[in-house]
Amino acid sequence: MNSTTFCLILVLAVLTSVLFMRDSGPQPTKQLNDTYDYIIVGAGSAGSVLATRLSEDTGSTVLVLEAGNTGENNWFINVPLVSALTQKSNEDWNYQTEPQQHAAFAMKERRSCWPRGKVLGGTSALNMMVYARGSRYDYDSWAEEGCEGWSYQDVLPYFLKSEDVLIDELKNSAFHSSGGELGVSRSSYTALPSVLLQAGQELGFKAHDCHGPDQIGFCRMQATVRDGKRSSTYNSILKPAMSRANLHVGVNSLVTKVLIHDGRAEGVEVMREGRTLTVHARKEVILSGGAVNSPQLLMLSGVGPRDHLEDMEIDVKADLPVGDNLQDHLMVFIPVLTNTSIPITKDTVGNVWALMDYVIHRTGVIATTGVEAMAFLYEDGNVTSGNGKAPEIQFHLHSVHGFTENEKQFENFNLNEKTRDLVFSTAVNQSSFSMLPILLHPKSHGTLRLKSKDPLQYPAIDPQYLQHPGDIKTLLKGIRLTERLLDTKPMREIGASIDPSVPMYKLCEQHLFRSDAFWMCFIRQLAVTVYHPTGTCRIGRKDDPTAVVDPQLKVKGIKGLRVVDASVMRNMPSGNTNAPSIMIAEKAADMIRGVDTVQRWKQQIRGHL
Repeated sequence: MNSTTFCLILVLAVLTSVLFMRDSGPQPTKQLNDTYDYIIVGAGSAGSVLATRLSEDTGSTVLVLEAGNTGENNWFINVPLVSALTQKSNEDWNYQTEPQQHAAFAMKERRSCWPRGKVLGGTSALNMMVYARGSRYDYDSWAEEGCEGWSYQDVLPYFLKSEDVLIDELKNSAFHSSGGELGVSRSSYTALPSVLLQAGQELGFKAHDCHGPDQIGFCRMQATVRDGKRSSTYNSILKPAMSRANLHVGVNSLVTKVLIHDGRAEGVEVMREGRTLTVHARKEVILSGGAVNSPQLLMLSGVGPRDHLEDMEIDVKADLPVGDNLQDHLMVFIPVLTNTSIPITKDTVGNVWALMDYVIHRTGVIATTGVEAMAFLYEDGNVTSGNGKAPEIQFHLHSVHGFTENEKQFENFNLNEKTRDLVFSTAVNQSSFSMLPILLHPKSHGTLRLKSKDPLQYPAIDPQYLQHPGDIKTLLKGIRLTERLLDTKPMREIGASIDPSVPMYKLCEQHLFRSDAFWMCFIRQLAVTVYHPTGTCRIGRKDDPTAVVDPQLKVKGIKGLRVVDASVMRNMPSGNTNAPSIMIAEKAADMIRGVDTVQRWKQQIRGHL
């Protein structure tokens, strides 16, 4: 089956499934009021949750403004296996980084693509739906560094609040919860997760629930999918609340400035339907635009590094390190050949039975994400956790065969012409899958800065990938751990191997295959974002010079202004960032409302930490 036929069949499947999955439901607000109690900028992973929770107080009026649309007309958003097709769509901001000096050598102009959701649900509508919370030691370190109230014991109840675990063997776990809005299910179709877990056990690692008492080890993937449909924060949390009279949702509404007068945020300017409006906030303006949009908006509004704002001729309202501390996870695709027919192929997806299975029952391969298992490991290979230390390496198992078969995903990586010709010129005829080592705690930190005062011009995003030599060494250790896994009996039994015949390995053919020099070349060529930018509005003590917001998420020096999204993360969590972003919003809602809605889960975890 050629690519065109395959895509046509997929489109037919998606369009047909939409007839079953769509409902009219509540619609976005057409006419905005002049004033609300709370104005939330951004209806993404955090903003959708925050708007829903704040509007539970019927005496409070809440407006959430989203620059993008509802996403209801993008057929691909809700279908798990085709999530790559949401990137570079109208629902994607389509950001790119500045040219990188130490990485992205295989990309056009050495620029890495940064997909970010411009749609209700934000990046939770575009991501690969991986549900991961991070290590307990991540959050304990935040608290130890002055972020009171953000220890693991403090935040775990807020993870549990939104969760509805749909995995039978985890329903009675103290570390999971049923009844929340966010569906968390098992995302697997092939036998590869079993093989990987057995391989890990041969090396001495646990095969367990990575959200249990100990994160270190191998686990089957948990994904934000319910009944074969993506469980974004819009689908699961915001949309059911949109019928509330005190909640307004404005789409296609780009906020261009926070109005700050005498040290207080009083409202926002918003571009909507071709004109600029002013909307006032009685209580607070809350930025939930994510690690790119929130710092950009703060700087446009006069909150940021004094020297930079003065260079931009912007009146300085507060001199804060906005846009510093930019961190992101990097991953490397390691193609693995196998002599079995286990991996997912076009034929697996494109046959009539798979299509009917999804259209009628919303089950089968199309209802899965293709990312079927993961692991959290120390770079030294230690099989047990200890010493209060978070893992340095995460693995994803991507069970989709080949690279010509998965061309859309690689198109999203902005490959230059030479690399594209190399990667896609020769089909990988032998069955294959991918292992993805991920750098969890980069020592390289970048910046985000304005390019102009024009809010429509994208900012300069410079993550400084691999600038610190320790980062490439950690990724190299991740690859070496991959090689150890492939040398286990379970992997040998399926003929798993890293073979030089794979076209993309020819990018570094000047080096001895699988030598340190080869792998370091390969990392610099093809290491790509895991779509987890964080830290640009960092949380910290009020006297912390690196912090933009205090532990209550209030912007320092400005009253009535908070940031609630991934940009406040002090340091990167050990895992995917969608679930932590949702947790932050859940916790922020309680802080703003002055309530404690998680007593049930505090009781549940007591004695288990």
